[in-house]
Amino acid sequence: MIEIVAAFARWSQLVANLIIFGSCIFLAIAGQQKAVFESSWAIRLERGLPWLGGIILIGLLIILATTTGEATGIAANAWRPDAWLEVVQQTRMGQMWAARTLFALVLLGVILYIRQVYRVRWHYILCAVAASLPLIAGSMVSHSAAEEAPVMPVFTYALHILLAGIWFGALPAFLLIVFSKKDPDKPLDLLSTESLKKFSTIALPVMVIIMATGLIIADRMVEKDYHALVASSYGWVLNIKLTLLAIILIIAYRARSRWLPAFTQANNVERIQGGSQRLRKWVSIEFILAILLVLFATILANTKPAKHAMVENWPYSFRFSIDATWDEPNVQLLFWSGVALLIMAAGSVWLGIKNKWEIKKRVGIPAVLTMASLAIALPPLAVDAYPETYQSTPVPFDGISISNGSVFFSQNCTSCHGPQGQGNGILAKTLPKPPADLLTEPHTARHTAGDFFHWLTYGIAETGMPGFSSNLSEEDRWDVVNYLHAMSRGYQARLLSPRVVPEKPSIGPPIFSYFADDGSSGYLKDFRQEKNVMLVFFTWPKSQDRLQELKAAYDRLRELNTFILAVPMNDLDQQEVMNIVRDIPFPVVTEGAQEIKNSYILYRRTLTHPDILGEGVIPEHSEFLIDRFGYLRARWIPNVDESGWADISILKQQLVQLNSEKMILPPPSDHVH
Repeated sequence: MIEIVAAFARWSQLVANLIIFGSCIFLAIAGQQKAVFESSWAIRLERGLPWLGGIILIGLLIILATTTGEATGIAANAWRPDAWLEVVQQTRMGQMWAARTLFALVLLGVILYIRQVYRVRWHYILCAVAASLPLIAGSMVSHSAAEEAPVMPVFTYALHILLAGIWFGALPAFLLIVFSKKDPDKPLDLLSTESLKKFSTIALPVMVIIMATGLIIADRMVEKDYHALVASSYGWVLNIKLTLLAIILIIAYRARSRWLPAFTQANNVERIQGGSQRLRKWVSIEFILAILLVLFATILANTKPAKHAMVENWPYSFRFSIDATWDEPNVQLLFWSGVALLIMAAGSVWLGIKNKWEIKKRVGIPAVLTMASLAIALPPLAVDAYPETYQSTPVPFDGISISNGSVFFSQNCTSCHGPQGQGNGILAKTLPKPPADLLTEPHTARHTAGDFFHWLTYGIAETGMPGFSSNLSEEDRWDVVNYLHAMSRGYQARLLSPRVVPEKPSIGPPIFSYFADDGSSGYLKDFRQEKNVMLVFFTWPKSQDRLQELKAAYDRLRELNTFILAVPMNDLDQQEVMNIVRDIPFPVVTEGAQEIKNSYILYRRTLTHPDILGEGVIPEHSEFLIDRFGYLRARWIPNVDESGWADISILKQQLVQLNSEKMILPPPSDHVH
């Protein structure tokens, strides 16, 4: 119940605020002629402003009460002013509420002032400015304000809300004008006609910018999770909102292009009456739909964004994927053919308007072309999907999971897929269908982590692959999924070299935790936004000379904002560890080394040494550079990359390059998708 009351309060105060803002903008635009302020519709509109100001304040008070009850988890706190005060004083949300309430009080004061004086145009400009303040403050507690770099998202959201207010808030004034006409057989008076024309002039660009900013906001809330548009609460509410907007745009176009001219300019009594009736009817419907639109926008603003929604049970047996189908025969031809038909459908809309086709032809031709375009372009992009397809991976992409997954893969999968996952196991030729090459083919790019989990759980029909739900626990199966992703990323990492490719981060390495000989511990993620990390995988005592080189260069490398962490490749006893750490200044991993090694050896392949035969060859020494944003940027394997970082000056050049770069991509995700 408290959620319903809260939603109603948010909706009512937003509707009232938008109407005040839009009405004042309308009056300021129409008020170039002072006589407008004496017209009956302007007087009636102005009378409602104080009541709307009161609704804003009451709505904000209810919002504070319900928020207090929800935030504290105690419903009774919704009735306790002392609990409200605590929320206002101790939370950012409460402080923003205080700012919104202060602005709402200022707005009400401006409205009451205007009511007591002789009206001039700047009064309504002042009122519009005052009405914008609570709306702008409200954008500071929106989803956009939660972004990592919130300035532009909040600006876009605030602009969207203000422009929506210009359109939506002006509809009551529009309705008051068309309903104020006393003689239905005569066109509208010149003063009111000019007011409507001025508003109609700005209505189109306002709606274009509203749609543009709305798309930007929706894109930020969805990001790459487009599947959530048809499988999450946010997606369905957004779809309803867009449907309402489409209907409103059609009504607005008809009203302003056909019925408004007939209503204001016609000399024919029958045309005036017809235009008057249609305009009143459809603008009223537009206003009702606009109120519903604001309601769904309010619900949307308080629904978990699609990019954070967890689709635990995908309800469809298919999904659309360009990655999984683009290289299949005829897919590109059919897709671009569909796009061409869609462009033709858009062109037919323009031709219908220009040439004034009859309504059946104007709607029918674009509809047929659109349906044909979808029927041609979409089916080739469809692939099988499962209930688990978009499940969020509960196990992070870390060294422990990948190391465990390598063991499970070796025990259950190598007989068919081979020791390196190339589909060349000893039983491969006995199966009805060759096993997938999980190493060199981009299966993890073409299929979701949930797809792999489903196959590991239930098997794949008619291929000979069984399910492993009886052999492996749910967590074990996710470990195998992580291992498959690490194996695939490792093969893609053959493009790495001792040279950093400037401004080109792409590979997210496995994260890990560690304990070192000097008592330090931590996570790889701890260094994000702080330092570059140099991982040194060494074999003792064969790597002794290289460790001495790094010791000599340690101060210079540390000055380049780089943390060096040494990871032993072979098992060391306590005495060997003591011998190593006695002579080097950087930490050596003593707990977690095995898991880190097992995950990073998958990144050993190079273009000249792809290492795809047999069980593979593990290098005795290798070094990796991870930039301060979490991306694997360079790698040196002494036996493969010739001199490379043996020349410390070359290593320093790479670190200088990394330090010169700003953030290009957000940090890599901790989970595979």
